[in-house]
Formats: sequence, structure tokens, C-alpha cells
Amino acid sequence: MRFYQGIRSLILCFFRKILFLWVRTDVSGNTLEDLGLDPEKPVCYVLQYSSLSSRLVLEQEVIRAKLSGPAPELPVKNSSTHSFFFLYQRVGGLFRGGRQKPVPTKEFSELVKFGVKHPEKDVQIVPVSLFWGRSPDKEKSLVKLLLSDTWSVAGRLQKMLLILVHGRNTYVQFNQPLSLNKVVDEYRNNEEKARRKLGRILRTHFRRVRQAVLGPDLSHRRTLVEGLLRTPAVKEAIRETAAKEDIAPEKVRARAYKYADEIAASMSIVTIRFMERVLAWLWNRIYNGIAINNIQVAKEVAQDSSVVYVPCHRSHIDYLLLSYVLYKNGLMPPHIAAGINLNMPIVGPILRRGGAFFMRRSFKDNPLYATVFNEYMHVMFTRGYSVEYFVEGGRSRTGRMLPPRPGMLSMTVRSFLRDNRKPIVFVPVYIGYEKVMEGRSYLGELRGKKKQKESVFGLAKTVRKLSNSFGRVSLNFGEPIPLANVLDDVRGTWREEAYDPEYRPDWLPDAVSELSQRVAGNINAAVAVNPIGITATVLLGTERMAMDEGQLVRLMDQFASMLKAFPYADTVTLPEGDAKDWLTYCEGMGLINRLPQKLGDIISLEGSNAILMTYYRNNIQHLFALPALIVSLFENKACLRREKIVFLASVAYPYLQSELFLRYTQDEIETIIHQWIDVLIQQGLLVALEEDKLSRPEEGTESMLRARILSRFVIQTLERYHIALGILRKYGSGKLTAAELEEQSTLLAERMSILFGLNAPEFFDKTLFRSFIANMQKNEVLIADEDGRLCYGEGLDEVAEDARLVLSVEKRQAIQQITMMDA
Repeated sequence: MRFYQGIRSLILCFFRKILFLWVRTDVSGNTLEDLGLDPEKPVCYVLQYSSLSSRLVLEQEVIRAKLSGPAPELPVKNSSTHSFFFLYQRVGGLFRGGRQKPVPTKEFSELVKFGVKHPEKDVQIVPVSLFWGRSPDKEKSLVKLLLSDTWSVAGRLQKMLLILVHGRNTYVQFNQPLSLNKVVDEYRNNEEKARRKLGRILRTHFRRVRQAVLGPDLSHRRTLVEGLLRTPAVKEAIRETAAKEDIAPEKVRARAYKYADEIAASMSIVTIRFMERVLAWLWNRIYNGIAINNIQVAKEVAQDSSVVYVPCHRSHIDYLLLSYVLYKNGLMPPHIAAGINLNMPIVGPILRRGGAFFMRRSFKDNPLYATVFNEYMHVMFTRGYSVEYFVEGGRSRTGRMLPPRPGMLSMTVRSFLRDNRKPIVFVPVYIGYEKVMEGRSYLGELRGKKKQKESVFGLAKTVRKLSNSFGRVSLNFGEPIPLANVLDDVRGTWREEAYDPEYRPDWLPDAVSELSQRVAGNINAAVAVNPIGITATVLLGTERMAMDEGQLVRLMDQFASMLKAFPYADTVTLPEGDAKDWLTYCEGMGLINRLPQKLGDIISLEGSNAILMTYYRNNIQHLFALPALIVSLFENKACLRREKIVFLASVAYPYLQSELFLRYTQDEIETIIHQWIDVLIQQGLLVALEEDKLSRPEEGTESMLRARILSRFVIQTLERYHIALGILRKYGSGKLTAAELEEQSTLLAERMSILFGLNAPEFFDKTLFRSFIANMQKNEVLIADEDGRLCYGEGLDEVAEDARLVLSVEKRQAIQQITMMDA
């Protein structure tokens, strides 16, 4: 018997080596850390369909990963490297082919029997999904029917062709183990029911993994475009446009077809594979690595839902990077909403085949185009495609999260209201760069330089940068947001209402607003703190953007420890190493200057780097917003009661929350402020006194220096608020419109930026003033009269007086002089 098994093992080993002369695999989840296996329990791997080639691939990957060996005590197949079984056995003769029927294998039944009879011996069952090629089916494609891995494996000839065509793009995914005891425990007296339960769990698992990896079937693009024109909504829009413009319906239909053809993606797995190779080369050339965190979230929701990936938008690299990471981790790349400006010669067709669909910047005045685009999005969601779009609309030039635009979110909500059979889940993604490729052009735009239009020539200029090093990139996947949960919170009865394609319920804006805040908040809650960001944050908080190296290192370590003492969110990641490592890294990136001194080297920021580093500081500014706000209240006051601190911070919080998209709700903010006060006392940044009073540290101490630097993390934001309040009080209630206040505030902020040498371009950003004014109106601090002029009561004066606590004497006097306010 042993001789026979030895010969059999040699033959299988020979076949495996022959197979892997051709086959190349991409494997996911096969590490001991990913699987979390208990070394005290036997492990058994399960493949869905009986197949010699699949067995050989599994064996090879188990050997490579050095996973658990065979468990002879189990009644399953045991190779020399592992124990495994097939869920379904092959039906039919050697050359009969035919679709496999879901007939459980003998080993499957025996394993269930073993589990029922031996409750003291648990077995870890690891499902392994294997895909020969990762191409979703296309409707009416004979080639796909012959050569796609549909999991309904046919004859051996088809399998041979499948391996020849797709063998070099084989994907293997190991998944979390199941406990056999937990599955069969409730059916110890009924083996048949236990067998059916385990079979059902495994079938469901394999189906869900297939949905995530391959996605739904892809329609032929021409079929999809023509189908859009047959939808009732588009037909009605064609009729209305023809009547309004008094032209033939055929001409309007041709225009609608042109719109649909302009919009629709034409995803090609061949293009995706090609782009994977190109991008792998590109990332290795320009980046020091890609850190991926919490991607399991995306893998889980993609198995049952239509996924909307909503990343922050920092660079044109974003959508390429996200698609690449998803594909490399066993997920189908999403269909990506791209601006029509990217539909350039050469580049546009490649992006379209990579999954991009193109949209115009605005289509309010074109109802026909709007209807076609809405219907295209509806098709994407109802068929279960994953979609990606940037809620910010454009790239952030300041490094901060931009206010979400409602357009795409509104389309998504309206589509879901029409048909909610397929759940829609938003997956926020934070993409963090240590050195953004467009950094220098952002500086020019912030200084007033006209934004350059995308072109092939502009792309060619970018290619010249590929020899540069842009550090490390981080992709952090945040907490998912099921759309149904948001609608439940906003409108509990939404499922009972009827919706047609053009219906916009009066509560829709509230739902979109709530959704946008959660999306932006969850993106920021998944921030990746990197060495560049934390170095920039501390150095920019110093008086002259320069500091002794030893002191700087201590401060950076202390601020990092603050983030660990009270973590902002579980999805935030911190850099490895310590401040000394981070400083060395920044110096290697050419972002800081070192001035050698006998008493200790001085580290500083100079020239354009000083402004560029504000971008990276702004990436993580929200993490320090609350502690910085609390400490800033002591800028002109040595001692405050705890209740006064909580009150003032709570008053300012809604505005900080809106601007920085902080995750805490208004209901919990007082508790969070109390917790931060305790942390600041522990860290030596505040001193607890009698009668519930708190004071700042003593002047001249390092604790006081730390407190002062921390307050500067948020002080410019508070100064910007005070500018707007000062201008309002100068003109008086009912004198200025929101637009006039925004313009006046921007001009004054720009002037102060010059007078005080502020290297923060966002300090005089119109968008931030606009948001602050809108929030004052939302909180009813300001009320617009019939003419749109802003009116306020005595409460505004009280808030303005309290706000003066955080302003330095020089800046307070500058604002008073310019606005001609009384001291």
C-alpha cells in the first residue's frame, strides 16, 4: 500500500511540475496570519469541483506557503503535503464531458460523518477558490462560453483549452476556515441534515466569492447602449426633446445614442491584464511600496452587494491605483466615473476598456443627456457592477477633504429607491501619498496660476517624472456604509413609497446630505499617518518652521503617542519606527533642510517646500483638531474652568466638524471633549487645579512649548472664523449677503496671510469661508432676509468675544484695524 502511495505521489509531483511549466498563479489569503489557523486542530482544504489540475494547483500553493500538513486521521484525500476534499464529484466518463452535477463526493460525506461522531475533534475547513483567468462572462459570446471559467466545469478538452488560454493568469484565493464542529453541532442526531447544512454553507461561500472576484456578466457594449435607448425614461426624454425643439424623433434618438456611446465603458479583461503589468512596473519605478490596510472589508461586501468605492481624490493616480489594488487582491475592478476631459486620443480608449465611463462636468441644461446618464448608472447598480466615483468632484489642491458634491450621490440614491433588490454599500477609501505627483502644479494653482487642461502632451511631461521617487503610498479601506441604513435613519418609511425615474422626494436632499457627511467622515477616519505628514505637522507649528533636531524628534514622538493614547478610529494607521527614523526618511525625500551646528543640527523648511508641506499636514490635521482646539483656548487665558472649556469647544465643534469632516456626532461631542481633556492632562499639556479648574503648563517648560505648537495645528482655522465674524460685526446685521461676506473675508484673509507670513494656501480659500457661512446659517446663527442679507442677534457678539480667546494680540489688532472695530 505504501509502495502504491509512493508511486502515486511521484506521478502527481511529475504532473504538477509539468503543469507549472506553463501555469502562473496569483494567490491571496494563504499566509498563516490571514488564515488564523489553530495549530492544535487538523486542517482540511476544500475545492468546489473535482479536478486534477485544481488539485495540483492547490498542492503547489500549500507547499509554497508552508501551510499545515496532512491529517491522516481524517477520512478525506491526503497528499504528502495536505488533506483536502472536493465538494462535488465528476459525473460522466472520461470523454463524455457535460456539466457537473451538484453530487456530493464520498469524502465530503465521510468528513461530515466524522464530525458528527467525534465532537471532541474539531476540523478547520479552508475553502479554496480557483479561477482559470478572471474574465467575467459576456452575453452572446461563443468564445466566452468555451473558454471562461464558469465553475460548471465541462469536459477535459475544454479544461485543457482553458488552461492553455488562461493558465498564466490563474487566481487562487484561500478563505477563512470554518469550524466543522460549529456547523454540525445542532445536527448530532441527524447526519443527513448536517451534510446538507455544510453543503449549503460551502455552496453559498463559493458563489459569493465568485461574485466578488468576477463580478456580474458584462453586457456587450453595443447591446448595453441600445438597451439604454429602449428604457421608458429615455424614450420619454426623446419625445419631450423632439417636441420642445420641433425636430424629428429619429434625430433626437440619434443624439441620445451618441450620448450613450460617449458615456458607456467597454471593460476588457485583456486591457485590465495589460494595465496590471504596466502599472506593476510603474509603481515599482516611482514608489517605495504600496501599503494596503483593511481590504477585507471590500472583499466581504463585494460578495453580496453592489459596491460603490468612494476614495478621496488627491491625484490622477488615484483611480489607477485603486483598480490595480482591487484586481491584485481578487476583486473585480470597478466601473469608474471619469471627467470627459480625460477622454483624450489614445488615453481615452484605454481608460474606457479599463472600466472608465465618461461624464460631462455639468448637464443641468441638457435633460436628454441627464436622463441617459441616469439610466446608465441605474443599469450599473441593478446589475450588481461595482462603481467608483470621487465625491469631492475634483482633486484637492490643499490636501484637505473637499466638501462632497451631491450629483453622483443623488443619482445613486434615486437609483436605489427605484430598485432596492440589490443592496448598495459604499466603501470609503483613503489614499495617502508621501509625495503627490502633482504637488508643484498644485502650488502654482493655489498662487493663482491657471489650471492646465489635461492633454496627451501634458501626460508626456508627467512621464519625465518617473525617475523620481514619490515615497510610499497607502490605501486604507474604511468602515462600509450600507445605503439602506442611511435611508432608514433619514426616512424610516422609504420602502413603502413608490418612485419613478424622475421622482425626487422632498426628503432626498436630507438623505444625500447625510450620506455625503458619512462618506467624507469615514474616508477621513481611515487616514494613513505617514512620516511626511507628522514631520510637516510639527515643523509647521513652530514659530520659524525650524527647530533643534533633538527637540523636534522628542516632539514628534510625543504627538504620535497622543494619537495612540486616544485613537481617532480603528481604521487609522500610524507609521512604523520612531521620530528619528521619520526625520531621516523626510530628509532622504528632499523635503526638509539640515543646518549642521556644533550645539546640535537645526531642521527647517524653506522655500516652496514650506508651502508644499502644508499639503501633507492638511492630510492629517483632523486627527489633532479637538485636542488643538482645547489647548488653543489657553492662548490668552492661563486658567479656565472645565465646564467653560467644554462649552466653548462644543460651540466651535460643528464648524470644525463641517470643515474637517470629523466623525463624532453632536450628541457625543461633550463626552469626547472630556476624554481629550483627561488625555491632555496625562500628557502634561494641561494642569489640573482645584475646583475643577485647568491651567496651561508653566512658561519656559517643554510642556508649554508642546502646548503652543499643538494649538497652532488649528489656530489658523479659528482665525479664519474670527475674520468672518469681524467683518459681519463691522457692517452690522442685515447689511451683507453671503456672497459679499465670502468675498470680503477672502480678501482680508489674503492680506493677513501676507502680513503675518502664513504659508497655508487654504487660509484664504473661498470654499472654506463659503462652508463656514453656510454652517452659520444651518445652525441659525445667521438668517437670510428676503433680500438675501444676513441677519444676526446678540448671540453672535458673544461667540465673537469668546473666539478672541484664541487670537494673538497682533492678529487681533490687525483684524480690528482693518475692520475698524472697537477694541
